[in-house]
Parts: sequence; structure tokens; C-alpha cells
Amino acid sequence: MRPLDEKLASRFARTALGHVGQEYPNSLGHVMAGPFDTGTPRELHPAFYGSFDWHSCVHSWWTLLTVRRLFPDMAEAGTISELADKTFTTDQLAAELAYLQRPESRGFERPYGWAWLLYLHLEASRHDSREWATLLAPLARHFAAGFADYLPKLTYPITTGTHANTAFALTLAHDWACSFDPGLRSLIEEYAKAQFGSLDEYRGWDVGGDSFLSPVLSVALLMQRVMPPKDFARWLETVLPEGGWLETACAPVTVSDPTDGKMAHLDGLNLSRAWALRQIAGGLETGSRAGYLHDLAEKHFAASLEAIDGDYMGSHWLASFALLALLAK
Repeated sequence: MRPLDEKLASRFARTALGHVGQEYPNSLGHVMAGPFDTGTPRELHPAFYGSFDWHSCVHSWWTLLTVRRLFPDMAEAGTISELADKTFTTDQLAAELAYLQRPESRGFERPYGWAWLLYLHLEASRHDSREWATLLAPLARHFAAGFADYLPKLTYPITTGTHANTAFALTLAHDWACSFDPGLRSLIEEYAKAQFGSLDEYRGWDVGGDSFLSPVLSVALLMQRVMPPKDFARWLETVLPEGGWLETACAPVTVSDPTDGKMAHLDGLNLSRAWALRQIAGGLETGSRAGYLHDLAEKHFAASLEAIDGDYMGSHWLASFALLALLAK
């Protein structure tokens, strides 16, 4: 897979800068308390009103802060910093928190947006010269508490290929918890092992018409984080044995209509698979299977890279998943 260089990082930055402040079109996930409970996206979400929906705006900010840190001399770095200072303000983030604390917002963005906000806060904490992490911390603590309340009640993990996917959210939340919340880290690890530790060989249908996540690879990413390497290798050989689904049925998918938001999800599936495949391969001992998975990751990545700044139904979010893939080791 091509390395993340300044040219590609600038491309991601330009794409995200073009929509984090674009209010419309907008898909609001707003539960109304009554006929009085209305508002424009900017009124309801003064920090995260852009990028078509709340979660895409949040993880597009993760993209922007990440490339700013990795390439501080890139042409877009100053613009990112200035816009972040205007976006992550005490008043605007307090309004976001107040929205989340509404009784009607209990399930707002659960768990996908929750996890991405934690990931954004984790990235913000790496920018020592700015107060962004301090300002975002109340939102992060709110969602961390949400996970702590939610997981014990989630009797059955959600394994769909879209936003409700449990394993994907817990992967990002676990990365955050490793730095900020040992209790949540332990809870996630215990939940993951209890729910996924004894899976049999995967023989399911991995592609749905609007999937942007692989159910089985999302679980594998999580298990790689919560299990010692040797235990994970055994788990992988049971669930995704050599010569099984990965080698026989995991191939890049095609998008018939990139202007259809649901169909455009399939570009995300290629990119999220590339992330998972590369990450999993990086944890295996050097050998033919690790090489095969790296090559498969490259094919998935190449199949959808051009979509990151194509039609808006994809360009408002895909750069984040391309960046995840490029950062995988």
C-alpha cells in the first residue's frame, strides 16, 4: 500500500475542509421532544453541524487533526488550526454537551458517533500546544460513561455492517480507554472476550448492499487489541482459518451508483477492509499469509481511493477510512 505522504495528506485535508463547515444537505438524527423542539443543524450542533451528519463531521475532524500532526508544515495546517480554534470553543462544545444530555438523546449516535468522538479526543490530546483536548473532554467523558452503562445491558452484540456495529465502536473506544479510562478498557476487554472469544469458523454473508464495515473483520480488529498475540493468532486460525473466507471470498466490492448514499457505503467497505487486513497482517509472523493479507489490503484500498473526493455521498466521510488504512501497521 502506498505510504501516507504530504501530497495525499493534503488531499485528505482539502476534502475534509471543504465539508466540515458545509451545513446542507444534512441528515439529522434528531428525536423531537415536542412541536417546539426544532432547529437547524447549526443551531442544534454548533460545532458538528457539517459533513452531512454529526458523526461524519466528528470523524472528519479526526482526519484533519491527524494530518495536521503528522505533517505540520503542510499547506493546509494553518487553516486546520484556525478552523479548529473557531470550532472547539467552550460555548459551542457546551451546547453540544447539553444536546447530548437531553433525555431524548440517550441513543443519539450510539455507538458509532460515540466512538468517533472518543477517537477525536484521543487525537486532540496529541496536540500539546492547543487546548482542543481539554475542551472536548466533557463530551468524551459523557460518551465513556455511556459505554459503561450500555455494554452491561447489550446482551447480544450488533454485527451489522453499518453504524450500529458493536465491534467497530469498541475498537476505537478501546484505543481511547487505554489512555484515559482503565475501567472502561477492562469492561471492553471483558465484553469482547465473552461475546467473541469462542466463535467458530466464519461462514456468513459479509457484504450487504449498504455495508461499509465487515462484520467479521471488525471483530478481528477488536480481538487483536484485547488478546495477547499468541492467543489472537489461535483465535484467527479458528475463525478465519487459512484457506477459508479470507482466501476464497474476500474480494473488493464495486459501487454501481456513487451518488446514492447507501450504495456509496461499499467504497467504505473496501477501505475499512483494507484497514483491518493490513492491521491483522501486521500482527502475524512474517510468512505467506501475512503477505497475502497485505496484498489483499492493497487491492481493497486501490479499489476505492478515488472515491474520497468524488461524489459528496462518499467524499463527506471516506477520507477518514482511507486514513485508518494508511496508519495501520
